[in-house]
Amino acid sequence: MRRRPGIAGLQTAVAARDQYRLLGENVAKIRADLMKEQLATFRSQLEEFAQKHKNDIRKNPTFRSQFHEMCAKVGVDPLASNKGFWAELLGIGDFYYELGVQIVEICLATRSHNGGLINLQELCSLLSQRRRTAREAISEDDCLRAISKLKVLGSGFAVISIGRKKLVRSVPTELNRDHNEILELAQGQGYVTVEEVEKRLSWSSGRAMDALETLLKEGLAMIDDGHRDGKRRYWFPCVSSIFVTTGA
Repeated sequence: MRRRPGIAGLQTAVAARDQYRLLGENVAKIRADLMKEQLATFRSQLEEFAQKHKNDIRKNPTFRSQFHEMCAKVGVDPLASNKGFWAELLGIGDFYYELGVQIVEICLATRSHNGGLINLQELCSLLSQRRRTAREAISEDDCLRAISKLKVLGSGFAVISIGRKKLVRSVPTELNRDHNEILELAQGQGYVTVEEVEKRLSWSSGRAMDALETLLKEGLAMIDDGHRDGKRRYWFPCVSSIFVTTGA
């Protein structure tokens, strides 16, 4: 028959547990202090790196993207403010704020054509044309970072993925799964027909028409009835513009 531990035994067990807890807390504190010290060292080294390579960071978009990745690993956001050390050293905050303004202007200028949904590649191409006299080249990564800062405007700016492509949305239109599937299907040739949607997606005629009419109403689709086969084509500028210009 097992004997129950007495009061002295329980007190010893409680004391041992408290000692283990204190030991664990001390170890955790030592590790946290060590990590803070390491992060402070990394940040200092990052500043030295930025000072040494600031011209490459400003002018080379690939190098700039890698620099942002290094910053993220040590919890530094050079775009958090347009004032302070990073803005003074690199002017990188001003670069992205300027880029954001230009993105807004291009989205507004093309909205009547694409309904407020533009291919990221096309947006970058238009930005590059507009910035021919600027010293800094830009990349898709630069555009994505600038767009992320536009979300604070609360005006619907966001990046959505449709199949293999990224589209920039500048209106608060919400696309559901049916709309996304149609846009993905249209990437092949820039347009779809009702019959094609029914066949490729195994939809009813009513479902296909409902989704297409919504996209048409939102200004994301354009109608083309000038074909001998009599089939109406729904063109999508947000995916067809790249298709047409590249001849893909």
